[in-house]
Amino acid sequence: MKYTDGMLRKDALSGQVILVTGGGTGLGKSMSGYFLDLGAKVVIVSRKREVLEEAATELMERHGGEVIPLACDISNAEEVERMFEKTIERAGKVDSVLNNAAANFISPTERLSTRAFRVIVDIVLMGTVNMTLTAGKYWIANGLPGNFLNIVTTYASTGSGYVVPSAAAKAGVLAITRSLAVEWAKYSIRSNAIAPGPFPTEGAWSRLLPGNLAEEFDPAKKVPVGRVGDHQELANLAAYLLSDFSAFINGEVITIDGGEWLKGAGEFNGFDAVPKALWDKLDERRKK
Repeated sequence: MKYTDGMLRKDALSGQVILVTGGGTGLGKSMSGYFLDLGAKVVIVSRKREVLEEAATELMERHGGEVIPLACDISNAEEVERMFEKTIERAGKVDSVLNNAAANFISPTERLSTRAFRVIVDIVLMGTVNMTLTAGKYWIANGLPGNFLNIVTTYASTGSGYVVPSAAAKAGVLAITRSLAVEWAKYSIRSNAIAPGPFPTEGAWSRLLPGNLAEEFDPAKKVPVGRVGDHQELANLAAYLLSDFSAFINGEVITIDGGEWLKGAGEFNGFDAVPKALWDKLDERRKK
């Protein structure tokens, strides 16, 4: 067995319906694929319907099972409620919610407008709030168990320069995770979080490390084990936390980063070395 192999037995998520925000691309798509391998039915959610439908087709061709794509802006509470109703209609139930959707960009904070700051907070924090309240209230009202798994960051606890909106929003998500783990446990609803280190994805990597920044600030150089993460490693951990094998784990945030956080808290603090001219170029790219 290697770390690139699936970890759990093939029926570990059999019969489950898992709703994954940001499930049409990147890490969300990779995790969704493994959930299908383990017998789950998956609902993938994001704003772009075409991307979702393409992803659903690809996931089912590759992994089998059933994927339901539902377009929704999770920062809009009313859209989330309508999407959740459609999910119940089409899937019959929701056992777990994986709050994975995120947004981020690198920038000196003094260059940000309040609108730019709010865009990140609305997606990351309020999107999680909307999904959590919608699913949680449904489970409680119907006497059903539930499971929340929230994707945060290694700097959710420490903060980090140059990604202040993301740090603030993810810190809020982490606080929600820990708070509801206590408050809603009496309803048989668990809440846990994963804090990933560097896991390359096309979307995030191009926004956070555009051009030659990926070489100049190679994330693998900051990781004690000497490499970035493989998507299967994150999918293994997520699947475990959504399975009954982890039934006694509640309120935890599990870091999976090869030791990067311990080596130097504040993942982007090293960006003090970025010259002003390069920040100007990144500003132009971000505004486009």
